[in-house]
Amino acid sequence: MSDHSHNLMPRKMLIAIASLIGFSLVLVITARLTGLGISHVPLAPVVQSLDLRFEGQGDAALTVRAIADGTVITVLEAGSNQFIRGVLRSTARARRSRGVGDDTPFQVARLADGRLILRDLGTGQVIELRSFGPTNEGAFAALLDARGSDPAQAPPVTATQTRQPL
Repeated sequence: MSDHSHNLMPRKMLIAIASLIGFSLVLVITARLTGLGISHVPLAPVVQSLDLRFEGQGDAALTVRAIADGTVITVLEAGSNQFIRGVLRSTARARRSRGVGDDTPFQVARLADGRLILRDLGTGQVIELRSFGPTNEGAFAALLDARGSDPAQAPPVTATQTRQPL
């Protein structure tokens, strides 16, 4: 008997499979590098925004400060606002990997279509807050609503204030 009788798969079949895998890899790499085949949906226009800096305090509280004039929007007491803290922790990892410092602000923005987003101005990452539910979205909406559209308006915001869905 010849050695070919022990082969479970013919040589032509192996070549065809390897070629298909190689071609698939080339397509995926090309699409990733060029953006070919990826659809980009532009965000609706921003109708209200506020650039913020979150500053840690020694007692684990966070001071939320408006970038425009440096005023304190609110102080998030230790153990409160876990959603905001979680979002900041997740963005901190991306910031560290890109060498972006803690002093780079975030932007909370309300779009013309009603969505609320958090934009990391250091990394360009955009988080659509509605996808986390109305209570979590409301935690960031309270920060934006505290200032209104006029920076001179700065009513106090409590750490537990949330916006209820309509």
